Amino acid sequence: MLTLNQFIELREKLINNEIGIKLAKEQCWKDFKEGQRSWHTNDWKERKKEFIKEKCEICSGTEILTIQHKSHPKKYNEYLRETTRLFTNNYINNNSEIDKTIFTNHVLNDYEYVPKLLCPKCKIHTPKVRVRLKPKYRCGDCKYEFEEARFISASELISIFFKDEDAYEVRDKCFISKDKWKNKHNLSNIKYWFQRKIAENKDSDSIEKKAFIHYLEGNINYLSFEDAITTCKKCAYNYDLNRMELCPKCKVNYKGFEYPSCVECLPKEQRIKAKGKIEFGKQMQEMHKKLGID
Repeated sequence: MLTLNQFIELREKLINNEIGIKLAKEQCWKDFKEGQRSWHTNDWKERKKEFIKEKCEICSGTEILTIQHKSHPKKYNEYLRETTRLFTNNYINNNSEIDKTIFTNHVLNDYEYVPKLLCPKCKIHTPKVRVRLKPKYRCGDCKYEFEEARFISASELISIFFKDEDAYEVRDKCFISKDKWKNKHNLSNIKYWFQRKIAENKDSDSIEKKAFIHYLEGNINYLSFEDAITTCKKCAYNYDLNRMELCPKCKVNYKGFEYPSCVECLPKEQRIKAKGKIEFGKQMQEMHKKLGID
């Protein structure tokens, strides 16, 4: 596992084109072992001694002090998805027009089209099949009864889409991908992923490099303790696992990050209501346990 200085050095080499993305990845992960954590390294332990303050910065306690980060680095694939999304949006903004013939071939070759039933009178996708009554179909909107439903072909639908991407007819997810995922899409979804693929192929090296630089910077920020504070074990536990912090009013109880104060510091009426909800929640949890649905 790389030390802080090694992460910094690798980032600078990549930014200055002194090293390629493939080799940078190899150097970053070559000594990585499953279950290995940064706080197990000597580099972390040595810098921790200099960073740790004399008391907890949340509750002022002095017992068993540790480092508490306010954020954690993301995985490389998360940075890669974010960066790909940014490049895709940039490509779309600068290349809004796409070739109709190429797009049509893409849709017909990569997706299975399952057309929606159409009422021949109002052309709304709501006719219902009747098993016993005749005619076979009845439109739920205009109440028109008919024997044969109308369908729009995939090519027709694509033509409508190119004229008006917000048209009613093109909103349904009636295209199923032919890959193993079998995802349902409408034409807007297909267009986005079509353009995304073009952007990925066009800027694959730049996307990969920028995402990896973000990954390195995330680790540098984490290892350098830039967004960290000194806390006691209790405050660290509540912060990490319960997403709670010390109430700023009473400095005794803990509260959720999204609340301005703990329950005890609320005005009387609000406090009674809050305690009632908490008690109800506990009763429901107990009931779920007894019923075996927890």
